[in-house]
Parts: sequence; structure tokens; C-alpha cells
Amino acid sequence: SPSAARASAAMARLPSLLAALHVAAVACASMHSPSTSDMKRAFDNGMAHLERTRFASAGHVYNRTTGVSQVPLAVVGFVEESKYMRGGLCDSDVQQRSGYFKINETGKTNEHYFYWMFEARKNPAKAPFVLWLTGGPGCSGMLALLNENGPCSIERTESGLQEVTNPYSWTNHATVLWIDQPTGVGFSYGDSGDFDHDEKGVRDDMYHFLVEFFTAHPEYRDLPLFVFGESYGGHYAPNVAYRVMQGNQRGESPFKINLQGLAVGNGLTDPAVQYKYYPAMAYHNGYGVKSVDAETYAQMLSSLPSCIAQIDGCQTDDSKCAFAQDVCNNALIGPYERSGLNPYDVRIKCKVPGLCYDFSAPTEWLNLPTTRTALGISSKSSKWSSCNMRVNSQFSGDWMKAQQYTVPPLLASGVRVLIYAGDADFICNWMGNKAWVKALEWPGQSAFNATKDRDWIVGGLKAGSARSAANLTFLQVNKAGHMVPMDQPASALAMLDTFLTNGKF
Repeated sequence: SPSAARASAAMARLPSLLAALHVAAVACASMHSPSTSDMKRAFDNGMAHLERTRFASAGHVYNRTTGVSQVPLAVVGFVEESKYMRGGLCDSDVQQRSGYFKINETGKTNEHYFYWMFEARKNPAKAPFVLWLTGGPGCSGMLALLNENGPCSIERTESGLQEVTNPYSWTNHATVLWIDQPTGVGFSYGDSGDFDHDEKGVRDDMYHFLVEFFTAHPEYRDLPLFVFGESYGGHYAPNVAYRVMQGNQRGESPFKINLQGLAVGNGLTDPAVQYKYYPAMAYHNGYGVKSVDAETYAQMLSSLPSCIAQIDGCQTDDSKCAFAQDVCNNALIGPYERSGLNPYDVRIKCKVPGLCYDFSAPTEWLNLPTTRTALGISSKSSKWSSCNMRVNSQFSGDWMKAQQYTVPPLLASGVRVLIYAGDADFICNWMGNKAWVKALEWPGQSAFNATKDRDWIVGGLKAGSARSAANLTFLQVNKAGHMVPMDQPASALAMLDTFLTNGKF
């Protein structure tokens, strides 16, 4: 049917589907969620009691000191928590929170954002605070948590689904909050009128989420905040950081959010520049992989003027944006996809039609009743899925919009900015990302472009190439695809540590 064809085409061009591969060669820890009967027995034995707190939030907390897990039982508006003795999901050695915040300040009627946060494994009282935004648009932050940079992954074994500890978790160096946004993504939910369709909606909602989160949990308020985004997070993250900066400058909150850094991994930020590099990445990608033949490569090159004209038109005429997306993706991404190669890694084939990665294990685990109960998932949340194509379709007018304008004011305010890219990714490739960073108009542009790339060393070996000027860095990560923390976990963790500590790449 035409609708099915449109859905299939939308899925095929989705540029930010996070990896479903799991962290390998790590110890396996079977930390199964309690059954419903176990929880009832705890109540019957008087091991639990009810607490109510007046906050516009609901959250699950595991306290590593008391060994107590708290699970919300009611909708947002009250926190109704039952306590019972058990270990925390994914990482039982740190305090974690999960649950919902209702976004009250943006004119939405029933918008509830789900999050899952883990405190840092070391010195959480002083460790930086990282906000992670997955792209899509329409894909869940839980994908990154369970497949890239979270405390554990989910693997399917002969004995069932098991949590596998990630020694390269970003919680080694920071308290990290993964979020399902915008409305409709993952476990987040709301009414039809609550769905976002552009970056203004995204950044306003996320700003108010942060204000409400730090109001409810002031112990994290003064920690340095670093906003990270991946793929379509190249739209999201710069806008969220920009909105936080605006909120601080305008005094919109009783407190200032301690914004210190913005980072984007294999992002889509400046389409008019980045789309120019699809032909080169398809034919001259550095891995010797020619995904198209010489004739198709020439056709891709010849389509660039028309594509760029459409993107330029989108910047001033919203009615042209969806058409620009279709024209450019068909001409420049379509030929690569027909090769059968993974658009997120030129080195491998697409293993699963449409998404290329198998998300079945974390999907099944997240939908277990025990998991949903432990995380405090609302009965109003639908069954978890990796990506919501309805949300994706809402952003057809946003896809080709330029977002790099947000970066110069952030740099001017002293915020550190890191743009990094795995060099095997096609869909948001390093060539296009480096090009838009070099084209960025800011006072340090000449110095940045005059600086030579230098080797980036991790563990005594070259892990990539870096270029920096003032508070802006571009980092090319070797032997990594679209999901750098999945493909090169040690390098990604070293990158995080260097960025958070303002070290030299």
C-alpha cells in the first residue's frame, strides 16, 4: 500500500538508529528483576511501606547504602513509592533513578518524559552530569544505555536474557541521564497535541525537564552539565544547550543550570554542507569500499546542485522542507542503501532489513513486566520500541533545517564544544561533520582552520585525529561507525574523560 511504502521508505532513511550489538568479552551478572509474587510477599511481610512526596515527578531510586529500591505506583503529580529490599537493575553498586516528569511550562496538556539515570561509579557528589539525547528523530535513549555507553547490555543466552556489565560505561566518569524524548518515544507519553515537530519544541521541553529535574533533585544542580547527542541529536543537542544558555541569561529559573559542554557524535547539524559528502563517502571512504560504481558516483555528484538548492530553499520556506528531504535522500542516500551495506558502518552488510541491527534482546527485556515495574513505567506508556515512526514523520519539516547557528553563541559564552565522528559511518559521516565545523562562522574560525590535525592517542595507540582551537574540537575516531561508544568503547570512554576534564585531545 502507499502508506506502507511511505513507512518503509521513512524507516530506510532513518539516520540515527543506535546499535543493537552488545559489549563483548565482559563478565556476565545475572541480576534478575523480582517477580510479582516476590514483590507481593515483601508487602505481606511488612518489608515495604508507602511514601508520598509532592513533586511534579515520579522516580525509581536505588540507594546503594541502604540497599532499598523505590518504585512509583501512581501517575505524575504525586510520587507514590513502595520500598523493598533488592538490587538495582543494570548496576546494583550505584544509586539510580528512573521515572517521569510532566512538562508543565510549554502549553502541553499531558506530556510525560521518561528518564533513567545512574550516578557515577566514583565520587558521584562531584562527578560531572551528562545528559544523553538519542536521535532518530523518534528513537529511544534506552538504546544507547543498553547498547553503547550505559552500565550494562542485555544479551540473549541459553538460560534467557541476562544483564552484562559494561566496563566502559560512561558512568565510570560521570552521572549520566538517558531520556526518551520527544513525546511518544520509548516510554514517554502524552496526548496527540503534545507531539513536537521542530527544534523549538524539543529545546523548550528539554529545558523545562531539566529545570524540574534539578528542582526535584537539587543534589545534582551544581554539577557541571554536559549535553551529548548522537545522529539526529546533532539537531537536538545544540538546541538544548542553546536553550539552557538562554534560560540562564534570562533568569527563567530560580537557579542557573551549570552548563559546561556540548558534544555531538556522528550528528546531522548542517545538512547543506553535510549532504555534499555522501558521494565521496560512498566511493572514496578510506576503507576501500566502493558501495556504488563509477557511473552511480557520477550521478550522485551531478545531483548535488539540485539537492543543495532545495535545502537552501527550506531555510526560508517551510513548505519546501519535506520535498528537500525526499529529493536529497533519494539521490544521495538511496544508491548506497541499494548496495546492501550498513549505512551506519561501511565495513559491514546490513544484517536486519530496515534497521540493520537486531534490537530484539533489549526490546524483550524492557517490556518484561518485572522490568517495567522496577523502572516505574506508567500503565499509560505503550509497549517499548526502539523507534517511533509517527514521531519520525512529525519532523519531516525539521530534517533539513540548519542548526549550526546555535554553536557560535555557546562558544562565545565559554561552553566547550566537541564534534566527533566515527570514520566508518556513512549516514552522518566524518567528512561532512568536519566540513561543517570548518565552515562554522565564529571568531576562532581562522585559527581552527589553520590548525593541523594531530594524532589522538589512546592506550599508546593512534585512535583518531583531532583538531582544536579555543573551546572547539573536532575528533575523527578510527575504526568506528555511527555508534562510537559501541564500536570503540575504550576510545569513547577516553574521549569522554578528556572532554569532561578539559584535557587536550
